[in-house]
Amino acid sequence: MANFPIFDINAKYMQKVYGFTHYSFFTEMSELASKHNSFDLSLGLADFDIDVRLKDFLKEAAGHNSHNYEPLAGNPLLIESVISLNSKRKNSIFLRENEVTITPCATFTLYTALKSVINQGDEVIIIQPSYYTYGPSIVLNNGIPVYYDLDNDLEINWEKLQNCISEKTKAIIVNSPQNPTGKMWTENDWNQLYQIIKDQEIYLISEEIYDTYCYDGKEHYSTFLHPELKKRTFCIFSFGKMFHSTGWKVSYLLASEELTAKFRCHQQYISYSANAPCQYAIAKYLQVFDPLENQRIMQQKRDIFYDLMKGTPLQIDKKAEGAVFQIVNFRNVSKTMTDVEFSKWLTIEKKVACLPLSAFYDSRQNSDYVRFSFSKKDDLIINALEHLRKNL
Repeated sequence: MANFPIFDINAKYMQKVYGFTHYSFFTEMSELASKHNSFDLSLGLADFDIDVRLKDFLKEAAGHNSHNYEPLAGNPLLIESVISLNSKRKNSIFLRENEVTITPCATFTLYTALKSVINQGDEVIIIQPSYYTYGPSIVLNNGIPVYYDLDNDLEINWEKLQNCISEKTKAIIVNSPQNPTGKMWTENDWNQLYQIIKDQEIYLISEEIYDTYCYDGKEHYSTFLHPELKKRTFCIFSFGKMFHSTGWKVSYLLASEELTAKFRCHQQYISYSANAPCQYAIAKYLQVFDPLENQRIMQQKRDIFYDLMKGTPLQIDKKAEGAVFQIVNFRNVSKTMTDVEFSKWLTIEKKVACLPLSAFYDSRQNSDYVRFSFSKKDDLIINALEHLRKNL
């Protein structure tokens, strides 16, 4: 067998069977950064340590005598903590126990939510740019992805979105705050969406995994707050993103009791439950966790990135409203390179790694933008952008 790197094998398989390959950019750019000793701002993985209190609670969990499966719904203490956390939001979400399910990760949760509602041939709308797992998750569940591209101002054109809806549309995937743009959905956005789907049986998969990272006084507004959309929404959150502990593999789902029952029917045969010791540790940590401090730290990193980027030829058209990413226009540096070519050139020749925005589209071959992550140590952000300022 040819000695391909594992991401090449996976990319070739996905291209042959499902037609998807863009996920390989994520691995390729990070490996290029490592190979060329570049400052790596390509991936959203945090490079700083988790809270020591969270570690201590995991040690406490490891000291317990029982390491068996948690209930299908999740650790009761964690469910209680999730209910409490959401009730304390500025835009409070009040929940019942049967509306909360602890899951292994956001990708699993999105896949299983789709499995709960779509049948062969059903269409699912993806708002692009979007994360690379959405399309394959639909296809693996025998659905058909339908892509809607945001306008250049990143605002929803409701007429264009409505034109994507057909009698076969079964679901729409929304991500807010959005990866990669940092765009956030408002209460008005959810109201607008409801108006165009209210007369059809269309479900929402709402990925809200960066909910604690909202900047400049903006507050996260969940689809679960909309009284009508709530009935048809799978709302996905991630402790891995919230606590910079993605390897722990614990997320949670909010859904109506009816949709929760459908979801758990499938979950019990795929994963059953999530990591038991980590569920306990997170439950305890949520009792002392301060979301405002979480937000303050990440906004400070975003602001450091934004201020230093102004000293380079690269241009920020719109400051990220949320999440941990910033898209940047590179056309002041190159009028001719594709965004893939520019990303590789910047990583190899200028020693700062990013991702091409086209990696977040199903079929787009080029754009004027690249994506950087500021979920990094301050020193890395500062050194990377100072290097660009001197070398671009």
